[in-house]
Amino acid sequence: MQIISKSEQYFFKKKNNASRGTVKAHGGFNANDDAEVLFKAMKGLGTDEDAILQLLIARSNAQRQEIKAAFKTLHGNDLVDNLKSELGGKFESLIVALMTPPIMYDVTCLRDAIKGAGTDEKGLIEILASRLPNEVNEIKSLYKRGNCEDVTGDTGGHFGRMLVVLLQASRQQGIQEDLIQSDAQALLAAGEQKYGTDEGQFITILGNRSNAHLRRVFEEYRKLSGYEIEESIQRETSGTLQEVLLAVVKCARSVPGYFAESLYNSMKGAGTDDQNLIRIMVSRSEVDMMDIRTEFRKRFATSLHKTIQGDTSGDYRKALQLLCGGDDA
Repeated sequence: MQIISKSEQYFFKKKNNASRGTVKAHGGFNANDDAEVLFKAMKGLGTDEDAILQLLIARSNAQRQEIKAAFKTLHGNDLVDNLKSELGGKFESLIVALMTPPIMYDVTCLRDAIKGAGTDEKGLIEILASRLPNEVNEIKSLYKRGNCEDVTGDTGGHFGRMLVVLLQASRQQGIQEDLIQSDAQALLAAGEQKYGTDEGQFITILGNRSNAHLRRVFEEYRKLSGYEIEESIQRETSGTLQEVLLAVVKCARSVPGYFAESLYNSMKGAGTDDQNLIRIMVSRSEVDMMDIRTEFRKRFATSLHKTIQGDTSGDYRKALQLLCGGDDA
């Protein structure tokens, strides 16, 4: 019987309790029966990819872990290893992601973002800007070196400082009424009213206040300056620091909206950012995919389902559309 860590138990409970995901726990679930279906789908010549994707996407992540344990007991093999040997390409990457416990998937994505030559800043920013403080602490508890210092060690300057603040997961809870005006004034003084920019002030405020508090600060900032905070960040900062600050602002305004925009950007124009597409579709499927779909339709005058249809193909497309859960045309 597979032992699931407290960190994983926390996320399974959290995601199963969420009502805005498209993937739910399957009623009448039997891990042994599902393990047999998967075994037969991979047995002999050829692989029944459709049977694999239809079953796994119709199960919650917690149920997939039970199937994995049952498969090992019944057949003596690791299910994920078998899937890797039978599948390929982007479809394989998506299925392996679905088989990874949620918190471990975030950890894996962070490790992938910093390994090899160069750093995938987009992946680092997305995970650290969008996750709640308790989620970041769960990530740190499973990360190899505990404090994730190799994540920030691969970055530098003000961008690295902002990542350190986000990794500290020390955001204040709720709205601090007595700080709303002073925070807005401090941001104005650090940027629009200053020759040069005090990046440290932006990092301190945006990295340490709750989303609810920041929304109030942004309102006050607009009254004081006549600008939206995003406009000032774009004028006063650049590069990866600008990207992470804007991500924090977008998440404070609407996490589903942030992910809807990220998904759109992953598929617009020539080519597809499949790494980003897979990461978001998998990690949000049991959390807020319904809200992401709503925001996508509102912002881009088309549906997420149709965009996936036009930008992907084969079993990969079919799996992504099942995770999407429906068309909002």
